[in-house]
Amino acid sequence: MKKLVITSAVALSMSGVAGSAMAEDIKIGVFLGLTGPIESLVANMAPAAEQAIAEVSESGKLLEGTKVEAVRADTTCVDTAAATSAIERLITSDKVAGVVGGDCSGATTAALTNVALPNGMVMISPSATSPALSTVEDNGLFFRTAPSDARQGVVMSDIIMGKDIKEVAVTYTNNDYGKGLADAFQAAFEEAGGTVTISAAHEDGKADYAAEVGALASAGGEVLVVAGYLDQGGKGIIQASLDTGAFETFVLPDGMVGDALPEAIGPDLNGSFGQAPGTDSPGAGKLVEIAGDYDATSPFAAESYDAAALILLAMQAAGSTDPNKYKDSVMDVANAPGEEILPGELAKALEILAGGGEVNYVGASNVELVGAGESAGNYREIEIKDGALSTVGYR
Repeated sequence: MKKLVITSAVALSMSGVAGSAMAEDIKIGVFLGLTGPIESLVANMAPAAEQAIAEVSESGKLLEGTKVEAVRADTTCVDTAAATSAIERLITSDKVAGVVGGDCSGATTAALTNVALPNGMVMISPSATSPALSTVEDNGLFFRTAPSDARQGVVMSDIIMGKDIKEVAVTYTNNDYGKGLADAFQAAFEEAGGTVTISAAHEDGKADYAAEVGALASAGGEVLVVAGYLDQGGKGIIQASLDTGAFETFVLPDGMVGDALPEAIGPDLNGSFGQAPGTDSPGAGKLVEIAGDYDATSPFAAESYDAAALILLAMQAAGSTDPNKYKDSVMDVANAPGEEILPGELAKALEILAGGGEVNYVGASNVELVGAGESAGNYREIEIKDGALSTVGYR
């Protein structure tokens, strides 16, 4: 009987230790549009973020062996109420210690302002690019590994001008992302001497875009800039334009760049061109080498891996999972000085930080955070050739 009591006591003691260890495990929210107008892009973004999380967890080197788990939540990209509810569940129910996301700018802004900011939660977005996010009140909690559309507007203008195109029509999805990008592009293009014949919003989810295309065609333009979503209204605008002969060539910003678009439209999309965040750095190549069952070259996949990595490295640098403590370490681990860290080297980075050293996380997207914690920005220039995306340069 005495032996049984002792054994039971030991078992209870061990159970308590195990329970304590489990309670200390870290959860990271992967807060992306699992459904909605960029679902085909998120199919590669979410696994990339989860790969960085798994890499850290399996290393056993984060905060003396703490394990990390990814918890997904759906922004829907466009439904701000749904996004707000989803991040609230992540924070209050799932008890995440950091959030990779959101993805689309409107959903990200709503989630940050309504939930993350009042709850003191760090968010690192891999793809929310609205210029308005550069100045949003965030108490130092919001970062992004994708560059602002203030820069994309200039890059897109340079690419178009480089093709000796001086007159364009613009259509944009009627939200923060579309309007912000359209305005940034128009300002840059007109400053460079170009003419925007019309800049008109379109709504996603419509079955017929004949009226929108009619207005765009009436205004004229050598090409049509489509600042929309490849799985939604942007695709509809292009198909309607081709069906009516309104436009033959389309400029594709980041929300339109993905394999799903040429697959859906077919050879009529050949000759269209555009850009999305991307780099030909060694880190980008390294992520391609180590990627699991996802396309590491897909837009924003590299930025997603990097967003997750930055959260976890900042925790290690701060020695804490408290967002209000480790937020101050994000810029430190993202920038020089320190030993450069590429994808697949997160265990090495954790060891350096645990020993009091410094790291410069270069990652897969050539990370450099500037200003209010956003990417300095690198872009991959693309063209549609033979029914597929083709990279023709970097900027």
